[in-house]
Amino acid sequence: MRLEAAIRVQGVEKSFQDVHVLRGVDLVVAAGTIVALLGSNGAGKTTLVRILSTLLKADAGTAVVNGVDVAARSGDVRESISLTGQFAAVDDVLTGRENLVLVARLRHLKNPGAVADELLARFSLTEAGNRRAATYSGGMRRRLDIAMSLIGSPAVIFLDEPTTGLDPQARIEVWQTVKQLAGEGTTVLLTTQYLDEAEQLADRIAILHEGRIIQNGTLSELKRLLPAAEAEYVEKQPSLEDVFLALIGARDGAKGAEDAVTAREELR
Repeated sequence: MRLEAAIRVQGVEKSFQDVHVLRGVDLVVAAGTIVALLGSNGAGKTTLVRILSTLLKADAGTAVVNGVDVAARSGDVRESISLTGQFAAVDDVLTGRENLVLVARLRHLKNPGAVADELLARFSLTEAGNRRAATYSGGMRRRLDIAMSLIGSPAVIFLDEPTTGLDPQARIEVWQTVKQLAGEGTTVLLTTQYLDEAEQLADRIAILHEGRIIQNGTLSELKRLLPAAEAEYVEKQPSLEDVFLALIGARDGAKGAEDAVTAREELR
């Protein structure tokens, strides 16, 4: 049964020696939603995620995931969550399929091969499944990493800056994957520095600054915090990302047409 709040944080504090990273964080994440935790470098985003995923202990406050207290029953929490860090945790020596089979065996699932094949298909990696992960592109590696984190069907997934270092096309691939997860009922807490990423993905956006959540709301609610914009005529110019994706699409389309012509000629 899904809980009203999948994550509930109250007054969480964390210091490292004399550096106060979290100064009383309050946050609620509803089940089946995507919440983006925005903040600059050093704001405490990763520290909060590490506390929620049982890798760190808070100095004060409470954190509850799926109705379970993180500090008191960390083992139970780990059974219902998954964490994807800033760098893909795949084994480059293994193939994509072997990475998935390994995790399925570690989670003691029946028929790990079938689990791996289902996830390869789900993340459009079937054709690359028998290739070593070292040969994967950045987007493919990140999709494989997220697929590995889904083994065991965790109710809550923590994504800590999942698109760091990816090119625009790979970022969009990851965005589509995250949207798919939420559409299937998974709760996602996403940390990011990218405003466009939060706009694209999040049901709600929480802004972490100097160890506290200073604003929390939907995109439209946050926009209403600023004065209404004055209407002016501005000619919209395409962004570099627009140009890049258009060129990639045009090149792929031209190559596809060329391949089709070649194939027809060979059949004659």
